[in-house]
Amino acid sequence: MPLDNSIEFLPLKIAVLTVSDTRSLADDTSGQILVDRLTKAGHILADRAIVRDEKPDLTTQLTKWIQDQEVQVIISTGGTGLTGRDITPEVFHSLYDKEIEGFGEMFRLISYKIIGTSTLQSRATGGVAGGTYMFALPGSNGACKDGWDNILSEQLDIRFRPCNFAEMMPRLIE
Repeated sequence: MPLDNSIEFLPLKIAVLTVSDTRSLADDTSGQILVDRLTKAGHILADRAIVRDEKPDLTTQLTKWIQDQEVQVIISTGGTGLTGRDITPEVFHSLYDKEIEGFGEMFRLISYKIIGTSTLQSRATGGVAGGTYMFALPGSNGACKDGWDNILSEQLDIRFRPCNFAEMMPRLIE
């Protein structure tokens, strides 16, 4: 889809969250992929954090960012699988005002073309809480690239046509 270059680019303030029991900033390659891509696109890294796969820790971090006027979008990586420690979708759903069902569906469609039926193991999700967009991607480098390159880069760009998430931001808390 085309960009309407007659519209001025609007940089969004995006926080990146890695959900992992083992990662640190030094080896968080999936989180770094998201940071590199969003800043290269012209957006602003509002904050970055790593939290363990623990519901209280994840809920606290997400709630802090939802309440922070300097964070417009949250993108997380990790914790979306099927194991007992994978709790990211449950926490995201508990915080949503509205789910964006199509985000997870679109992510799995794109992923299917790359990894086939293994995409069934992804519980990628998106929604809105307190006027803040929230997107949870799987923890693999490939999933972060696919989610950003094929969905978020367009939907978070106000110039993308025919419509995009960025242009709806002022109306999310009506």
